[in-house]
Amino acid sequence: MMTLRTICLLCLVAVACAMGGCRDRGGAQGGATVADDHGHSHAEGDHDHDHSDHDHDHEVDDGHDHGEDASAADHGHDHAGEVDGVGVDIPAAVRQNLSLTFVEAELRRVEQTLRVPGRFEYLPTARREYRTMLAGRVELAVEQYQRVEAGTLLYRIDSPSWRALQQQISDEEAAIERLGTRLASYGPLRTAHRHHEEQLREIVAIRRERIAQLEELSEAGGGRAGQLNEARGAVASAEADLAEILEKEAELAADESEARAELAASRTRREFLLDSAASLLGASVDDLTREVDGRPMWRSVGLIVVKAEEPGVVESLGVTRGAWADEKAAVVTVVQPERLRFRAMGLQSDLGVLRDGLPARIVAPTPTRASGSVDFTSTMEGRLLLGLSGDPDDRTLELLVVPDVLQSWARPGVSAQLEVVTDMTTAPAVAIPRAAVQRDGLMPVYFVRDPDDPDRAVRVEADLGLDDGRWVVVKRGLQVGNEVVLDGAFQLMLATATGGTTEQGGHFHSDGTFHAEEHD
Repeated sequence: MMTLRTICLLCLVAVACAMGGCRDRGGAQGGATVADDHGHSHAEGDHDHDHSDHDHDHEVDDGHDHGEDASAADHGHDHAGEVDGVGVDIPAAVRQNLSLTFVEAELRRVEQTLRVPGRFEYLPTARREYRTMLAGRVELAVEQYQRVEAGTLLYRIDSPSWRALQQQISDEEAAIERLGTRLASYGPLRTAHRHHEEQLREIVAIRRERIAQLEELSEAGGGRAGQLNEARGAVASAEADLAEILEKEAELAADESEARAELAASRTRREFLLDSAASLLGASVDDLTREVDGRPMWRSVGLIVVKAEEPGVVESLGVTRGAWADEKAAVVTVVQPERLRFRAMGLQSDLGVLRDGLPARIVAPTPTRASGSVDFTSTMEGRLLLGLSGDPDDRTLELLVVPDVLQSWARPGVSAQLEVVTDMTTAPAVAIPRAAVQRDGLMPVYFVRDPDDPDRAVRVEADLGLDDGRWVVVKRGLQVGNEVVLDGAFQLMLATATGGTTEQGGHFHSDGTFHAEEHD
């Protein structure tokens, strides 16, 4: 019986023979190139018969020379739109079954790109807390993770303290009215006092004239001393009444000033109380003093209603429905999901090339375009901001970026990578994702979609340069805009795997199985 090793060797011989007539994308001429690359070793190592027994030795030599010329032409310069290598048929059914995805080769500054892992987080201004202003029973009107708009009702508070505040406002309103009435009475009182004062002054003047007459009579030797004394007593009495009236007028003026001061104080207290009520209710003072059904609004409010100030999403609820909450207790927290920033930790050794304002790009953590995954071409741009301080133990420094436009996959806590181009003056190079490069033995290979036939991919042995951990420079053989297989490249490599020694062309069946091309 044949051993397993013998069977494997026979299979390799059969495949190598088939490759003798294998064609590439270019047709018969490309097939001659492939036959040269592997047909020579195949002729020497896989057959025990001598070439001298055949009449077509010259044809083999011609094929060999043609292969060397084609190889030299390939390495001498790149042909725009042409890709040299072994072709694999990938019709639509195969692309769907193998979940093949493609990405275009692009110009990138790979050597000048610094890549740092990090995560998204809320901006400090993205979160708004709604707390109880007064102690009371809370009735929630929203659910967690509910999206709310500005003006949406969040909760109501039934608070005894609110009613106490209403009572204080009512008391001040009554005091203002009472003091206003009191001040209004000072005008008539002042008028009456002045009239009384004028009368007393006239009485005093008349009685003084009487005294003067009696004194003249007394000096002339007439009159009686008793009348003079009586007149003098009447004047003194009138002057006393006048002094009392003047004193009362002074007291009246003082009382009026005091009443005016009390009125001003009551009005000020009412303003402060209305300001407090406006803060509690989230309304203006004008709204509170506007009459509704013959009553000011502040008097008709029974429950404190709290509404959303800005649109957002309810992140958390601090109390249960109908619970009693103390003053300043957190009830509802609303966040704005679109207010995000990206935080990464860079190395302090890179401070020589990092600075504020450098262009930065946030990319998905996994280089894939597979259905159901985050498309790694879905990136976000922004400007770099260095943290204020570093970590002396980890030798790291915070790197912050606020994206100009958010992608749908950005969420707080989602990990991603930050790309920072440290030097924009250098020339870019053609690069492809490292995930598109597979290894067949020791040989790196990638698959390029045929520019002339989208249902065919060409296997290319990669001549690679520098890489930044995600993108790698392709030194030659690839044009900007060429589509490279990303997801599914490993399956294509397995189907065309040769251990880095022999290439074979072929095609996939619609069920995803690969069939190597057979030749006569």
